[in-house]
Amino acid sequence: MSDQTSERHDLEMTLPQSTQAQTVLKALTTLQERFRDGLNNLSLHWGDQKQLVRSSWLRDQGQHGGGWRWGGVDEGILNRGSLNISSVHYDDLPEKRLSSATALSCIVHPQNPVAPSLHTHISWTEMRNPKEGNGQKLGGWRFMADLNPSTLFEEDRSFFIEQIDQSLNSLPAEWLNYAKAQGDRYFWIPSLERHRGVAHYYLEQWQGESAEKDLELALTFGKTVIDSYLQILARAFEQKEKRVEANFENQIAYHSAYFLQVLTLDRGTSSGLLVHQQNDEGIMGSLPQRVSTKLLRSWVTRLPKPQDQLLEALIDCLSKQSLGEQAISEIDSTTRIKLAQIVREHYQKHPEALALQARGDVLPPTVANHSSESSETVNLG
Repeated sequence: MSDQTSERHDLEMTLPQSTQAQTVLKALTTLQERFRDGLNNLSLHWGDQKQLVRSSWLRDQGQHGGGWRWGGVDEGILNRGSLNISSVHYDDLPEKRLSSATALSCIVHPQNPVAPSLHTHISWTEMRNPKEGNGQKLGGWRFMADLNPSTLFEEDRSFFIEQIDQSLNSLPAEWLNYAKAQGDRYFWIPSLERHRGVAHYYLEQWQGESAEKDLELALTFGKTVIDSYLQILARAFEQKEKRVEANFENQIAYHSAYFLQVLTLDRGTSSGLLVHQQNDEGIMGSLPQRVSTKLLRSWVTRLPKPQDQLLEALIDCLSKQSLGEQAISEIDSTTRIKLAQIVREHYQKHPEALALQARGDVLPPTVANHSSESSETVNLG
């Protein structure tokens, strides 16, 4: 989609009435552009000089917002890259629990296995009634960041942890440790007895002393995640001749594990798919371009029921190509949409399987927040 077309769609996207939601959207957009410019610059030096492409989507024809993303596939440095902004609101639907939700979600899978993948998510949720009957605060900020290498280089992990720790140093020490522990809990893959990545951070429904300080923390965290990762990528590309341990076989294996975690465990992915069907390709933008169906099939019996059925259906959906001894599947846009529908139908048929998904101590009722209280049947995050 051309930039002109995307901009025309954005004009049709209504913004939330909330001043704070608009402030957050503007701030997160600056982070998105910062990341886009950094990746484009790396492509100029290490890739094929192609820039990320812009596309957009609308929620209910734009009546309830929408979003846009910058993405690239198999062009220069990227196996898959997707930098997503979403801004959804229900100003005209007072029966909704949620007033507005504004988010930046970024996933980058480098083409060269010498460099790690990255996921980060920063969002702010505004509830119509910000407190429950027991006085508990609802809504607030979600901070997530995780570094995901197919081959670990300790200097990358150490640098990432040092920088992200520093970005959160305004938090009490117990909260920083809590964010790490929650990240490790969320990104654990029980069937493989391993974590998805090597450094994980996750805070849910964070609300501090003031809206201004919370926004400042979000910006500091986001800038640090982005800048640190761009430095890690640059160093990896500069040292690629020395990183002989890294190879494409390891990368395919890791991307297969990433695929497994996202589509059978990730609560954010399934919640987004259950809330609506208007951005399936964007939600599935976290998936890498290639996975091994041979390896995925070897994991089916490790999953509890009915998640084994979900994985089998996902594998059957994938197109197969032969590469060496592995069956390598290419995941294009059409396949992503089919995979999204499989995940959606699975949880509609097996709502009890939602209890098997990853979670932290705080379990936000995401689907319930987007639904009318009178029609709510499933409460999940």
